[in-house]
Formats: sequence, structure tokens, C-alpha cells
Amino acid sequence: MDLALASPAPAGTSLTFGDHLRQWRQRRRMSQLDLAGEADISTRHLSFVETGRSVPSREMVLRLAERLDIPLRERNALLIAAGYAPMYRERPFDDPALATAREAVQLILRSHEPYPALAVDRHWNLLASNAMVGPLLAAVDPSLLQPPVNVLRLSLHPQGLAPQIVNLGQWRHHLFERLRRQVQVTGDAALQALLEELRAYPVPEGGEHTRLDGEVLGVAMPFRLRTPAGTLNFISTVTIFGTPVDVTLEELALETFFPADAATAEALRAMASA
Repeated sequence: MDLALASPAPAGTSLTFGDHLRQWRQRRRMSQLDLAGEADISTRHLSFVETGRSVPSREMVLRLAERLDIPLRERNALLIAAGYAPMYRERPFDDPALATAREAVQLILRSHEPYPALAVDRHWNLLASNAMVGPLLAAVDPSLLQPPVNVLRLSLHPQGLAPQIVNLGQWRHHLFERLRRQVQVTGDAALQALLEELRAYPVPEGGEHTRLDGEVLGVAMPFRLRTPAGTLNFISTVTIFGTPVDVTLEELALETFFPADAATAEALRAMASA
């Protein structure tokens, strides 16, 4: 029934299946009684599984992972810890087997022009973008554009887009909240390290403004970028694959930016034609 957050394992130790399961259950703030009810097993049996007194079947591992809404990458880790082969494939985005998915991504990105759109992996590294992203990065330090390009670092670094973002305080707060929720859902240590790095960046004078005043539509977070064509006002949407069976595709996200006013739409059309 313990709901206390799990302590990380000491360096150099490997986690048992029970350790993994307990950490995910506590990360989801579920008691043993809650999870046992969701998985249709007895609390006693779940307790035995967590302490290693009972070995779960492969089907039980997958059922518990489903009830805990564990990402595919971590479901593979659970299976391995329980002594089973991983179930979900993980391949580089440029793998020939993902050619159809890549074509679909490129189609979405191109179809979104003359508005900017990009695709990122689980650590926010840029995988693909359309032709409208490049012109917006003209003032960015070239060192930040060396692969792998991390779009959060690119956005908030003082040598990146940060000096050009009119509502930097709002945008920082928005990105921090998105990243914090992602860390909470995945338990990814690399994402936690990225969040700490971004929080340590200095903020330009006037960039601490965080009041969410609903400048755009009263509901959407605005992204206001100062460019040679004037200040461009955007809102963004994020798209993910709905029913992936591949780790890479589950972790892929498409971010598409839309003009928030007619002046921005016209400026983007002019940039595209140029």
C-alpha cells in the first residue's frame, strides 16, 4: 500500500523486475491495492511479484505494464528484467524498415508549408523539418546547429533563439512544464538532465515575464519571434503516432506552428516565395 516515491538504485546495481515494477507503480502514485484491482490479480500476488517471491508470466508483465501506462522502451526493460525477450523493436529513424513512416512524416512537414514544422525524438533532437524552419534560425550561433540539434537547447540557449523570443518568460515556463511532465511520465534521466541544463540558462533582461495573459485566442500559448520580417506570432500543435508498435515511432513527435494573425501568415508566405 506504500505510495512513497521509490529511491534510485545505487550506482552499479541492476534492478530486478520487482524493483522496476515498484518504481513505476510509485511513479504513477498507485498503491498495491490500486494496481492489483486494475490488473485483476490479488494484492498478495502483486506483493509476491514485487518482492521476488513469485515470477510473473510474460502475459502478466505486459498486463501490468499496460495498466501502468509504461512507454514501450521501458516495457522492453521490464520484460528483460523478468527474463523474457523484448517485444518492441527499436530502430534508427533512417532504418529502411521505417521508410514508409519517414515518407509520412515528410509529407506532413511539406504539406504544412509555408508555415514551419519539425519532427523530434524523445530527447527533443531534430529528426526532420520543412523548408520554413531554416530561415527562422538565421541568427542562431552555428555551434547550436551541429548534429544532433536539440530543439529545446536551440530555443532557450542565450546564443540560440532566446534573444529573439519576445515572450521568452512565457515560452520558458511552457517548455519547462512540458518537459517536466515528460520526465514524470517516462522517468528518463537524460530528460531530467536536459531540464536542469535549460533551467540554468541565463535569461535576457525582460525575459522573466511569465504572466499567461491569453494574447492568442485566450486559450493557446503564443510563441512570438522577432525576425527581420517583423515580429511573427505563432501557436503550435504536437502530433504523435496513435498506435505504434515500434519504440522509435512511439517517441516521435511532430510540432507544427500556425500563424496567430493575418500579418504573420502574410510574412511567412512572402518568406516562402523568396
